[in-house]
Amino acid sequence: MTDSCCDLPNEILQENQIKFVSMIVNIEGKDYVDDLGKTFQSDWLMEELKSGKLPTTSQINIGAYLEIFKTYLNSEEPVLYLAFSSGLSGSYRNAVSALEMLEEEHGELPISILDTKAACLGQGLLVLEAIRLREEGYSIEEAILWLEEYKMKLHSWVTVDDIKHLERGGRISKGAATVATVLNIKPIIIVDANGKLVNVGKVRGRKKSLDKLVEETVKTILYPEKQTILVAYAGDKESAQRVQAKLQIKTQAKKIQLLPMGPTIASHTGYGAIAVFSFGVERK
Repeated sequence: MTDSCCDLPNEILQENQIKFVSMIVNIEGKDYVDDLGKTFQSDWLMEELKSGKLPTTSQINIGAYLEIFKTYLNSEEPVLYLAFSSGLSGSYRNAVSALEMLEEEHGELPISILDTKAACLGQGLLVLEAIRLREEGYSIEEAILWLEEYKMKLHSWVTVDDIKHLERGGRISKGAATVATVLNIKPIIIVDANGKLVNVGKVRGRKKSLDKLVEETVKTILYPEKQTILVAYAGDKESAQRVQAKLQIKTQAKKIQLLPMGPTIASHTGYGAIAVFSFGVERK
């Protein structure tokens, strides 16, 4: 099980029998369920973002987790829930609290909750690895050990194009946004070892920001010929394709896959965000 912040298409999760919990995106007072493309289409959201709309999102509350986990009260089937980073949302803590409440009343349940310390397709990459481990016959306990180790080797390199979106969302000051816009400054962002977003640099111009994502991925990746690199894009597929082409030349990766950024994550990054996810050296 996972949640909609993994940004994997609904079809992939269905094919692999992965249940997911949906975040809620609110646009101008109306709630939309982030169901990973089943009904909520990213293309529509991209147009809303381009027009200046500023969606808000809601973490998954304890009540929602209680309803989901209750379905396993009489089940012996083990469940592993890969949760959105605790450094970015209270959803993980709500899931843990819900499980503790049920176990106080009913005894131990066959549910394990893993804090991915990741977001977007970084979380998605861990879900794909969990699917692989299941197919290879790993037990839940063995899979958790593997995922706990490798989540600390997961790298997320991100840039955004819409600085004004960060300002509207309260993530940078109006003054900083104005200066960045005038100078065409683009931030370089990572998800650190605590699962939090950290601005680690800035470059001037869109092209340089995309090149920086490639450069940093190349620096940190290990054994690219054995892994799939995931590239997420918020509307601007052409830029993602340029990143994909450069990564292929510089890494010779087994596969580089492009996927649209999901509604929940894109609501916070704005139109034009690009993110690259791969496994490499341990995150500091």
